[in-house]
Amino acid sequence: MRPLMLSALLMTSTAFAQTTTPATPAPTFTPVPYLSAAPVRTFKEPGWVINPAKTYRAVLRTTKGDVTVELYAKQAPKAVNSFVFLALNHFYDGTRFHRVVEGFMAQGGDPLSADAAQKAQWGTGGPGYGFFVELDQGLNFNVAGVLGMARSQSYFSQGSQFFITLAPADFLNGEYTVFGKVVTGQDVLAKLTRTATSGQGGETPIQGAEPDRIQSVQILVSK
Repeated sequence: MRPLMLSALLMTSTAFAQTTTPATPAPTFTPVPYLSAAPVRTFKEPGWVINPAKTYRAVLRTTKGDVTVELYAKQAPKAVNSFVFLALNHFYDGTRFHRVVEGFMAQGGDPLSADAAQKAQWGTGGPGYGFFVELDQGLNFNVAGVLGMARSQSYFSQGSQFFITLAPADFLNGEYTVFGKVVTGQDVLAKLTRTATSGQGGETPIQGAEPDRIQSVQILVSK
């Protein structure tokens, strides 16, 4: 009986191997060439630099390590294009995660945060242009690691500032553009210096906190 059972098992395994669909190979990403040799901080409008049919990633090299995010070019083309355009012009180099709140999010992308002398204005800067939110996407902030566009009260005030959730933040759903997610580096975000605490009375700055820098942002595309 045992030889017959073994034979049947071998036949079943062979049949399974013949009908199993081969695994789809992982996409290969290549760097997108920069558009400038040094940081450019002000623009009238972003040039169109993406193809929404392709997949883009961004590697944020910070003083605490690298964070890689996948960008939703199809669902949020305006936000992704602006972010990619700015990154390709070294816009984010030297800027800081100026607002990091435990249990909420890490916010960066303000060009003023590259200058310690302008600390009082950190959080108010932008690229010189604004654009409208993209909300009809079927995306949300229900988990940690979601990449969103920061803005003021106006829906037309999106620019260069962005944030990454450190915990679920569903109260942001339908109000802020989701344009990516963390692929690797959530542990790096956990190491970022917290700059404020949050309570019923709002956020309270942490005295002496030194925000971490974004050293550079590299854009990758899958062809």
